[in-house]
Amino acid sequence: QVWLVESGGGLVQAGGSLRLSCAASGDTFTYYAIGWFRQGPGNDREFVASIKWSGEGAYYADSIKGRFTISKDGAGNTVYLKIKSLKPEDTAVYYCAADQGGYGSKWSSTYRFWGQGTQVTVSS
Repeated sequence: QVWLVESGGGLVQAGGSLRLSCAASGDTFTYYAIGWFRQGPGNDREFVASIKWSGEGAYYADSIKGRFTISKDGAGNTVYLKIKSLKPEDTAVYYCAADQGGYGSKWSSTYRFWGQGTQVTVSS
């Protein structure tokens, strides 16, 4: 069983920054990719970024390029999503997900395992 646990969300003022963490356990993740998705109020879940377990191959949604940075903690089991210059429209539940195929695509259907999410609320 693969477990993904997100943390680091919270209430932040517009213009601030956050670093979300996704701690993975339960398998050998060598060939996985980890993706971050978000779902805002009344919106569909959308792709944010992904990275291969090696730490290479960072891939971002066009809508968030430049403000979001995905990274991997070297040989550890945590993937980070740093968000800067937060905007009220970034308010969402942020989920991390694991893709066993290692592609890290923008399609949520390719991710088999999901965390419970962490809430990010940005006040104006």
